Amino acid sequence: MPTILDLFKQTGALLHGHFILRSGLHSREFFQCALLLQDAPVAAQVCGELAEKLRPFHTAVDGKFPTVVSPAVGGIIVGQEVARHLATRHIFVEKDGTGGLVMRRFEVTPSERFLVAEDVVTRGGRVQETIDIIRALGGVVVAAGAIVDRSAGNLPDFGCPFVSLVQMAPETFPADALPPELVAIPAVKPGSK
Repeated sequence: MPTILDLFKQTGALLHGHFILRSGLHSREFFQCALLLQDAPVAAQVCGELAEKLRPFHTAVDGKFPTVVSPAVGGIIVGQEVARHLATRHIFVEKDGTGGLVMRRFEVTPSERFLVAEDVVTRGGRVQETIDIIRALGGVVVAAGAIVDRSAGNLPDFGCPFVSLVQMAPETFPADALPPELVAIPAVKPGSK
């Protein structure tokens, strides 16, 4: 069975070049999860593996299992597939037009428990923002997970356990400290805006 990284390579979802990440950092590598997840059987396999990593936190309290929540856009397919594997509800937070996230379409009940599912994290900003929204609405986040953690272990303390399928430490660079070979390549920002 191919590894998760093999699947990224086979589907052309691991890109090489000069990329500007959502965090503002620059990188030679970019995980374009949309290319990986466009193949439904691959999405089911990969997100099923993430669901299994989150399963220890998916316990019933008063007969209710945690809801899966994900940040749009990249996390929506991940969250939906994880929720399908865990046989639970999935909701998402979406962009508010100013670069932030907001809960628009769904209700959160007080003390409702959540698992956060995301595609890729570098600094964990979207995961943290999703957690903050859920907590502000009275929800409780019991765990978070992502397909790829490219933080090299430098994620913030989310106040809950975090799991991932792939852990990497790719080089990232601030815009004012690019190596000469990256300066020579036009930068692209392939992720969600």
